[in-house]
Amino acid sequence: MGRFLLLVFPALLCAQSPSREETLAAMKKATAFYKDKVSTHGGYHFTYTDDLSYGRSEHAETPHHVEVQREGTPRVGMAYLEAFEATGDRFFLEAARSVGQMLVRGQLCSGGWDYYTEFEAAERKRFPYRADGNCSPANPRGKPVTNLDDNVTQACTRLIMRIDKALNFSDKAIHEAALFALDSLVKAQYPIGAWPQRYSEFPDPAKFPVKKASYPETWPRKWPGENYQGHYTFNDNSIADAIDTMLEAARIYNEPRYKASAEKGGQFILLAQMPDPQPAWAQQYDLDMHPAWARVFEPPSVTGGESQGIMRMLMVLYRETGDRKYLEPIPRAMAYLKKSILPPPAKPSEIRRRVGLTTPTLARFYELQTNRPLYITKGMMLRARGVNTVGRPDGYQISYDDSSVITHYGVLVSGAALSDIEADYQKLAAANPASIQRPATLHGLSPWSDRQRRPAVTGESAGRLIQAMDTRGAWTQEGVIGKSDKVISVFAARPMVLTINGKPIEIKENDTIDLFEGQQPPRTRIIRSTTFAQNLETLAAWYAGAK
Repeated sequence: MGRFLLLVFPALLCAQSPSREETLAAMKKATAFYKDKVSTHGGYHFTYTDDLSYGRSEHAETPHHVEVQREGTPRVGMAYLEAFEATGDRFFLEAARSVGQMLVRGQLCSGGWDYYTEFEAAERKRFPYRADGNCSPANPRGKPVTNLDDNVTQACTRLIMRIDKALNFSDKAIHEAALFALDSLVKAQYPIGAWPQRYSEFPDPAKFPVKKASYPETWPRKWPGENYQGHYTFNDNSIADAIDTMLEAARIYNEPRYKASAEKGGQFILLAQMPDPQPAWAQQYDLDMHPAWARVFEPPSVTGGESQGIMRMLMVLYRETGDRKYLEPIPRAMAYLKKSILPPPAKPSEIRRRVGLTTPTLARFYELQTNRPLYITKGMMLRARGVNTVGRPDGYQISYDDSSVITHYGVLVSGAALSDIEADYQKLAAANPASIQRPATLHGLSPWSDRQRRPAVTGESAGRLIQAMDTRGAWTQEGVIGKSDKVISVFAARPMVLTINGKPIEIKENDTIDLFEGQQPPRTRIIRSTTFAQNLETLAAWYAGAK
């Protein structure tokens, strides 16, 4: 790499900030590597081994399963667009177009996307992909399920419509896919204004009454195992992402129906605010507008997590519409959440130490009406090759005690942002509505969230990123993602003992045991898509600001 730097980036060796020319060359080198060497079918996994022999995401692996969850394909595609916006160089726009073309091929007949897209020819025939004309009800794969969990369809829709705009709506396939996704989201919206976590067909308005949220007379303390995918779902900010996607779509396509859909979603937020004594929001609601169970670790409750995102979304709706009804719920919810901050523990548990003892902390789940924090007890997790479900042989019970609770899911959340949310509310409430409109161009996959704010980029930080690239144009980092030949995985919820040929090996609480075929150990250097995207965007910001 040293010779490369001497030839291309001599200024960096003198600890000087890179010039615009040097920065652009580095951005193109990194993009060419990621597009031509890392990409499969135009999409991206979360993480790869440094030699690109194996890639994996939360729900997919192998070159023929392409992840479209936010940390994969959407995040990389968004970085390409940021680079194009900063430089005006169509090299980056063409990279973004390749991502858009991949999304066209992965769009389901129900309008959206699932966690991954199948590209292996024989297997692909079983999936109801719109581009393949495989939308027959007789498809053996079943109904095409559009997934709104974890910002999947919302992020893909947001990305493909931004690519459409950047291309001046000239790519017919991308343009039609964007409009089909948006129109399907409008049709999938319930009469009350909510969206489900997933859907395969559009709702019959007669079956879904519009009513305000209320507390159930009773609710089961044990997980009933019912299908929760049709619930009205705030979990992981899915409705906030759907609303904001429609707001941006209304701007890009000048289509009033999309803004009306967003405001209908805002009306649901107003209806879903729980009455006293807990005037915040639940993660999900049933058709009676009662907080409801989802997964085994998501009980009916009022949430200290998603309620914070909902307040931010209400302020975005006010900025977009000027209607003060969206501000009205915030003071009551804020007072309740501040009152619900957990007191400092006398003997901090493992989970409290993880969150941070000096950080204001909220429970993810508060018991209905009593407001007692609810926790989910820790249990083993078993995953075996060829088995799609995760085995949970013990634990996963509701508890008021946080001494031994799950750590793979946030049962505690930070309350540090409450002060910022309250300050933003006060500024908006006092401001002239004409002065608070959001910028004409939005950035990130969840622009309603302040998590999209980035610090100013210095020449030194840009230079360090360029120096950190290897000769291929890759940024590598320490880490292990395993291998493709994993046989079984066991998470130890408590101390255990493993024996190999009768010889015992101590297994500590929270250890994970992975068993692979063969004798080749996993590699310890990785390439991460979010790192690539962040670094490319950082260089783009430096390029745009450099003289």
